[in-house]
Amino acid sequence: MPSRTVLAVAGWATAAVAATLTGLAAVQVIGDGITSSTEGGVLTPEQVERQLASATASPSAGPSTASHTPTPTSSPSAGGPSATTVKEVFSTPGGTVIAECDGAVVRLVSWAPAQGFGVERAGAGPDEHAEVRFEGTAGKVELRVRCVSGRPSGSWKQDD
Repeated sequence: MPSRTVLAVAGWATAAVAATLTGLAAVQVIGDGITSSTEGGVLTPEQVERQLASATASPSAGPSTASHTPTPTSSPSAGGPSATTVKEVFSTPGGTVIAECDGAVVRLVSWAPAQGFGVERAGAGPDEHAEVRFEGTAGKVELRVRCVSGRPSGSWKQDD
């Protein structure tokens, strides 16, 4: 019996060493991709400024969702929204909504309930107004969005 225990411990130790070496090898291989530098070292302030300048000069791959102010974005004009739509982020106790206006028509781009809430219903549009209703243990929160002068404008109410 003692030889089985020794064999099991040796097998476990071998597996642990193999897993550690595999992890270290993987980090070594992808290390340059993580740091975005050929040396794998710290970037100088000049390198940071150059990378930031090149990043802001290129168009973004998707819509900005972190903004709290209306954001004009370009959209394809063939069968879609007009050349300029304006997006706005609305935060409520029940969740967060991103809405966009194309003239007087509003559309909910996305919505995400806050922790403890779920989406009871959503009327995403496009229409004269759009709404989403979040429901959770703290009550119900309803957000209604419409376009005022081409910009999303929202109001919400909370029922206990």
